[in-house]
Amino acid sequence: MATELENSIQYLSGVGPKRAELIRRELGISTIGELIRFYPFRYIDRSGLTRIADVTPDLAYVQVLAQVTHAELNPKRLTVTVADGSGEMDMVFFKGIGWNAKRLVAGERFIFFGKPQLFNGRLNMVHPEVDPPQGGTVPQGTLTGVYASTEKLKNGGVTGKVMCKMMAAALNLCLPEIKESLPEYVIRDKGLVPLTYALRNIHFPKDNYALQKSIHRLKFEELFLLQLSLLKQKFIRSREEKGLYMPKVGPDFNACYNALPYTLTGAQQRVIKEIRADLMSSRQMNRLLQGDVGSGKTMVAVLSCLMAIGNGYQACMMAPTEVLARQHYANICKYLAPTSVRCALLTGTTTQKERRGIHAGLEDGSIGIIVGTHALLEDNVVFHRLGLCVIDEQHRFGVEQRSKLWAKGPGVAPHVLVMTATPIPRTLAMTLYGDLDVSVIDEMPPGRKPIQTLCITPGRVDAMYKFMREEIARGRQVFVVYPMIFTNDKMEDISNVEEGYEEIVKAFPLPDYKVAIVHGQQTPETKEFNMSAFAAGRADILVSTTVIEVGVDVPNASVMVIRSAQRFGLSQLHQLRGRVGRGAQKSYCILVRDYKTSHEAQQRLDLLCRTEDGFEIAEEDMKMRGPGDLEGTQQSGLPISLNIASLARDGLLLNEARIYAQQVLEQDPTLDNPRNAELVRELRKEKYNIRDYSKIS
Repeated sequence: MATELENSIQYLSGVGPKRAELIRRELGISTIGELIRFYPFRYIDRSGLTRIADVTPDLAYVQVLAQVTHAELNPKRLTVTVADGSGEMDMVFFKGIGWNAKRLVAGERFIFFGKPQLFNGRLNMVHPEVDPPQGGTVPQGTLTGVYASTEKLKNGGVTGKVMCKMMAAALNLCLPEIKESLPEYVIRDKGLVPLTYALRNIHFPKDNYALQKSIHRLKFEELFLLQLSLLKQKFIRSREEKGLYMPKVGPDFNACYNALPYTLTGAQQRVIKEIRADLMSSRQMNRLLQGDVGSGKTMVAVLSCLMAIGNGYQACMMAPTEVLARQHYANICKYLAPTSVRCALLTGTTTQKERRGIHAGLEDGSIGIIVGTHALLEDNVVFHRLGLCVIDEQHRFGVEQRSKLWAKGPGVAPHVLVMTATPIPRTLAMTLYGDLDVSVIDEMPPGRKPIQTLCITPGRVDAMYKFMREEIARGRQVFVVYPMIFTNDKMEDISNVEEGYEEIVKAFPLPDYKVAIVHGQQTPETKEFNMSAFAAGRADILVSTTVIEVGVDVPNASVMVIRSAQRFGLSQLHQLRGRVGRGAQKSYCILVRDYKTSHEAQQRLDLLCRTEDGFEIAEEDMKMRGPGDLEGTQQSGLPISLNIASLARDGLLLNEARIYAQQVLEQDPTLDNPRNAELVRELRKEKYNIRDYSKIS
């Protein structure tokens, strides 16, 4: 039998089927249980009254106790003038005109609550909340929750007041049947308030203290159960899943390592040690390698591949684009020169004849490392003994694609090293990849010159063109990136790549300058041809959209120009900037912002000018935009939708919850102990049934 929590919200007083359907469409809430877990995002303090004389339009919300002096009614609106002895103001209604006209009669006193504004020099409130005074005082309950809403909800009559009434009805109906979601010992250890107390006070706080205790309880519960779910998967996998045992490093590893023309950074050495420990553990490695653009991830990947080869296995590296795969292949071949390892490249454009040779080499084991795109997933690609998969920019590959690669192992899933140049804040990595081990290369190789970043307005574009000509005269190359391919009606003022290309060609004409263009609407062949022309130095300027964000290594490019820079996310701007500064020369990133740039966008651009630290940028980006929007994670989405906790703001609490979840699992890895019955029940809920992001076999 369905409990009250599982019943539809349509059965709540004042809701009904039509309103319930609107709420389901707009907020995704169908049941009373889901409604109770829909929390206010802020609170308004209604504990005091403001005199009309003290009301100014810059105040957020005010509450006035005033008497109606007169009302003016016309077919489109009702204007009610009220006074409190210190002054007068208007209350304006565009909806519910007839009903409000009957109620708000001259001489009656009411409490009006709303946002004050100025219109034609007079103070007013549009659609204030109106309550009769309770014995001339303020209504009880000083903190009022404000719930996220939409225009359609407001138009459908689901106002803030209606939402509060629904919530009160839902709580009165359901609180008696709500079971505690955390074991008694967890509540005691962490000093948490009971669930029923938290749910009542999150919606209708008794006072600020009760509200803070309730918020803390609900956030901790959400983050603790999230981490428990992820860590339990990781624990079970580490016990059950056997990995390929690789105790040696082998002669090819030593030959490559000893021939390096530079010393590896401390961070690179630390990560190689972590990978080596994984390969020797007899458990399958599932490691995420994070490193900023240019931090030396490829070198770490090559040495990891050579460890696999030293133990009689093969390795593959999969990249999301052909350009990136070719670039990896060229770099890896250079590193492999002192070794006896054979490396091959397999992409969509590999000829049939070449394919036959590659397939044979993979089957007989003579090819040690294969670099490729999705072409590696084809059924006719068969390995002799695949021991290690390196996946670059893993969020660009789907679950099924990766599982196909794992299945090519020798009966046991190969070790997995996932690489990303998108710096992910630690709190997000712990959630998105909570069941992977995370390694970070947080040090830049010595000798890399900082990239000078500056922000200009379109008024300084001519001076920028002069600077670009000077750099090209020195033999350098220039990227110019635009946010859109074509202008559309809604965004006419925004630079786009087609018009930008024409402008650049006019400013940099043939035969003195060669300009190439790359964007997502071109055929792969055209894109590849133009990109290769720039990489080979046959074009001085590459005009493009963000398709060049991941990949393209052109050491000769010294200037990155980003037009309408305010339209890009921070992490995206940082990735684009990383396309320059790869050679020995001084490099520059010029952010051209539009004249109309919001304060928030300007903050992003200022931060980019201030720092090159990708992790600092990613943390700030998450604080500004929220974790779901982050460049590089939006493709995969978050593995869980958080109702109240924020990965951007609750990093310390997430860490505390993770440590506590580890302690619980150390004592009861499978949660079989009866004292953990509540945890087992909660983890069965759909919300915590998190798919494993790392190893999908």
